[in-house]
Amino acid sequence: MERSRGDVTEVRAGVEVGSGCVHPQQVEVGRRSALGRIGQDPAANPTEHSRPERLLQLRAGATRPVPVVIADESHAADYRQARFLATDRAVAHGLDLFAEGADLVDVGGESTRPGAERAGADVELARVLPVIERLVADGVAVSVDTMRAEVAMAAVRAGAVLVNDVSGGLADPDMLPAVADAGAAYLAMHWRGPSAHMQDLAVYDDVVAEVTAELADRVSAARAAGIDPDRLVIDPGLGFAKTGEHNWTLLRNLDQLARLGQPILVGASRKRFLGELLADQAGLRPPKGRDAATTAITALLAASGIWGVRTHAVQAQRDAIAVAAVLPALPPG
Repeated sequence: MERSRGDVTEVRAGVEVGSGCVHPQQVEVGRRSALGRIGQDPAANPTEHSRPERLLQLRAGATRPVPVVIADESHAADYRQARFLATDRAVAHGLDLFAEGADLVDVGGESTRPGAERAGADVELARVLPVIERLVADGVAVSVDTMRAEVAMAAVRAGAVLVNDVSGGLADPDMLPAVADAGAAYLAMHWRGPSAHMQDLAVYDDVVAEVTAELADRVSAARAAGIDPDRLVIDPGLGFAKTGEHNWTLLRNLDQLARLGQPILVGASRKRFLGELLADQAGLRPPKGRDAATTAITALLAASGIWGVRTHAVQAQRDAIAVAAVLPALPPG
């Protein structure tokens, strides 16, 4: 059965292991857990994937994006009965993604698909901590996808190196101070409200100006809370309180977001607006049929110097990034 995270579609199997991201500002790193700045020059070893120490080096002007794959563990109807099997599947999928070249596996315990109701904190913790602990023990760089400070800090103590907060700190007032105190890296997404009604909030006079201003507020709040700007990434939140046209407009104008001075992550992989673009008489293109379009976006973003992209298909994105690194722009004509 398929569900969507934002409007990223994933396949449920007790636990979901889904989308990922790729960013251009990474360097070769071994599989050791450590935090640092995000974004160094990858020339030191261009054949290696980035790993945790330099995974979080965001801002030093690297030239080659490297995939960061996110594995999202979300609620399934039979979760209680399938808990241990679900955890095993999530861990196995996370290990597969990491082996394929993912730099980061992101583990989340509640769905953020449009219309989704929130899980309780105890449920979220029960879902994510066993997966994080086992992946970290196997040398995988892990982030946690959560809007709760309590869950974020438990995940950081378990070895997560980055907090991926789709609310940008708006859902929990304790989030930003907690991340600052922990010294963790932080990814703030543009967010206007809970998944249960977020598509009702997709109303803009100027989507680029408004998303940029709202993310600027989040950057200011994160810095004021004490989060190191060198450990802060922003995400325009494609599909979260956005229509398809809003998504395309934001993608065309990422240079406006770049003026905020923070690395940018883009999550376009398999999203509904790609299915709409590729629709035919049978209807929307199914999620897995959107991979080629996702790869095209990755290549264009990589050539433009974007820090990161979310992906479901690691190898295809790595290939696109490799091409963009040696052929950043074609002459006209």
